[in-house]
Amino acid sequence: MTFPAWLAAIVLFLQLPIPLYWFVVHPGARFWRRYPRAVYLVGLVCSWLPVTIALVAFRRKLFLPRWPSIPAFVVGSALIALELWVFWRVQRDLGAARLVGKTEISGTGEIERSGLYGKVRHPRYTASLLAIVGACLLAGTGRAWTVAAVWLVLMAIVLSLEEREMRRRFGQSYVDYCRQVPRFIPLPRGSGTADNQPPGR
Repeated sequence: MTFPAWLAAIVLFLQLPIPLYWFVVHPGARFWRRYPRAVYLVGLVCSWLPVTIALVAFRRKLFLPRWPSIPAFVVGSALIALELWVFWRVQRDLGAARLVGKTEISGTGEIERSGLYGKVRHPRYTASLLAIVGACLLAGTGRAWTVAAVWLVLMAIVLSLEEREMRRRFGQSYVDYCRQVPRFIPLPRGSGTADNQPPGR
């Protein structure tokens, strides 16, 4: 595998398991509050393990054996670099524990309104999508784009689960936050594009 293919594989390894992990956490949040340590192990086994096996098994179909075009390499690398910066900012704003679902499991926490979360409600998920698009540009195969499309559908379901759970926790204050902050794209205040859906990562 070429360097771009390895880079794409690493990005997919880090990003693709995210919706699978949250499928474990969100639907059973109340159940996992009785087993707060077990949820992380189960979540990791049910998400990163199958993704790792799939990436190894289908690596020849997912990644080109040659370098992508220069524009694809430049744009793909830039998108991945942008995701790294967003992840650093989000980790600084939320902390590592909240990124892996501590507040969902404990049923506590508060709405984050500072940093990137004062501009968009889902900066982490938006950045993950950018990284996956970057990885697809580096991978250079149609199958990689198919995987990205499936990931996008799964993430849409995860967002629905997350929003439902967060609405239960925060109620009207959550709705007020949604009216003030757009979901994915930062826009000028007063643009009227923020909706009444609950925010997420």
